[in-house]
Order: sequence, then structure tokens, then C-alpha cells
Amino acid sequence: MPTISLCMIVKNEEAVLARCLDSIADLMDEIIIVDTGSTDRTKEIASHYTSKIYNYKWTHDFSAARNYSFSKATMDYIYAADADEILDTENRERFLRLKSVLLPEIEIVQMKYVTETEYDTVLNSQKEYRPKLFKRLRTFTWIDPIHETVRLNPVIFDSDVEILHRPQSLHSKRDFSIFIKSFEHDGMFSPKVRTMYAKELLKTGDTKDFADAKHIFRCIFDNDPTDDARKEAACILTHIYRLEDNKNEFFKLTMKDMLTTPCSEICYELGTYFLGQRDYEEAVLWFYNAAYETESILDIHTSGDLPLLGLVECYESLLEKEKAQIPSNTVLVIQYEMLLDKYRAASREWEMPEEL
Repeated sequence: MPTISLCMIVKNEEAVLARCLDSIADLMDEIIIVDTGSTDRTKEIASHYTSKIYNYKWTHDFSAARNYSFSKATMDYIYAADADEILDTENRERFLRLKSVLLPEIEIVQMKYVTETEYDTVLNSQKEYRPKLFKRLRTFTWIDPIHETVRLNPVIFDSDVEILHRPQSLHSKRDFSIFIKSFEHDGMFSPKVRTMYAKELLKTGDTKDFADAKHIFRCIFDNDPTDDARKEAACILTHIYRLEDNKNEFFKLTMKDMLTTPCSEICYELGTYFLGQRDYEEAVLWFYNAAYETESILDIHTSGDLPLLGLVECYESLLEKEKAQIPSNTVLVIQYEMLLDKYRAASREWEMPEEL
């Protein structure tokens, strides 16, 4: 049976660390805790589970800290966990079963990451595969019977283990500051980091967070020629320009997006803009397009419950407006009531997809 090193980086996790370690410690053959500057009882709690506790100076770089933790591992595989994760009884059994049958050629094991909806910052489904278990030492293998070459892509296995992510608060403010420092240092983002920043902003950002991000996404939109980068930047910038009531820049970006394949995020922003102008018929058009005619690229809520709730608000206002007319148009009243019932039901029934 292969051996596993648990490698964790922690800081001020006294509220959740024991909960995490109680659920996984006995599944591990080695526990390594790297502390990046705790001022609470985190290291004291960790000491009840392992003597391998290391101090690491935080440099606003999670990769550097994780690389340091991995460098201390000595077992066959490394399991990377965060303090706000747990394995319940069923998934402990799945993990043990996985460990007992893990083939040596497997280099990365993915596990389903399950986040409590209240604290979801980036996921567009209830469950998402993430790499969590890594072979510590990789061997290189020649492949192909002719014109042989070394296999470069790792052998990845998608397991049935589900990791329950149960944070006690959002980490967005910490994440936003790291995104900004990274961009200021490097002058660019990798595609993955750019997408994650945009997702976190749309899901959890407040007015200040968007204001802080404005120059970054303006730079991306103006200088990155790739379609994905420009569309993601446009989603963030249209939201910012709507908040600023900068109609010129808002409509310039939304019209440019319509020249490509429109996305739900932009349609939802247009619906929200016209709702704010009390132009309910126009808002209905864009909310409907967000919900039924386009797809989201960053936040699935913009093609789901958010535009449906927007449609409800529009038809409530249209119904109230028509009923105030003397005499009111009975046919319109009936139509509005039917549509209001339809979208109320749809918004109540909408659920985050289990998996994408």
C-alpha cells in the first residue's frame, strides 16, 4: 500500500484545524504543517497531531508556501489539504479504498471539491474535480513503439472521494489583495488566475473591490488579444461602468460583446441597467436573453436565478403599473400575471448544477 504525506499550509486556523485533522490524520503516514505566521493557537493544536511543524515567512504567494511544504514530504504521495476541509465517514472509507488500490503509475488523483453554497467564491457547480493527491517523485517513461518520446502529461485518476469544503467565512478580501499584488509585480495574469479573479469579483466583490480591479481589467481588455481575456475583462468592466453610471463606456463594451457570441453576464448587466431606468420592457428582453438564450462564462448565476429574479421584478412592476391605469387593459393584466407566476416558479426551482 502506498504511503501518503499530508502537507498543509496554515495561518490562524485554530477554529477549524482540529476538525480537519481529526477527519484525516489516521489516513496519513506523515503530517507536515507549514505555518505562515499564526498569532493564535494554530501551532499548539497542530502539535497534538505531528512534530513536523515548520515556520515559513509569508510572501503573498501560496505557490511558494505549498512548494516549501512539499519539499518536506518523504512518502510516496502527497495529499494537499486546507484547514477548512473535512472528510466525512463515507469519504474516509472511499479514501481508504483508494489508498489500497492506488496503482503506482498514477501520478495525480483528482477528488470532488464540495463547497457550502454560502461561501462559494468561484465554483459554478456544487462539485468540481480538483487535483489533491500527487506522486512525490515522478519517473519518466518512454512511450510509442516508433518515434518514441517521453510521456510529458501526468497520469491522472478521477476518484470518487468528495472533500467537504466548509469555511467559516469568505476569504475574498485576502484573495483580492493577492491578485492585485501579483498583477502589480508581474504586469500580467496567467489565464487561470485572470479567470479566478473575475469569478471571485462577480460572486463576492463589493463596490470597492471592483474599483480596485478597474485598471487591471482595463489593461487586460486593451492589451490582451485573446478572445477569452477580452470577454472576461468586458464582463467586469461593464459591471464597473454600470455602477459608475458611465453610460458611454458601458454601451461601448456591451455593443462590442454583441459582435461576438453574447454571454449571460453582459445580458444580465444590460437587464439590470434598464431595470434601474424603469424601462421594464427593455429589461425583460435582456433578462430573458441572459436566462434562456446565452451561456455564462464566469458566474452561472447570471444565466440562472439572477435574471429569473430580474424578470419577476420587471413583471411585478409592469403589473402594478397596468393595474393603476383607469381603465386597465385586462388582457395585459392576465398576461403579466401568467408571466409573473411562470418566472416566480422558475426562480424557486432553479438550483446550482451538481456537476458541470
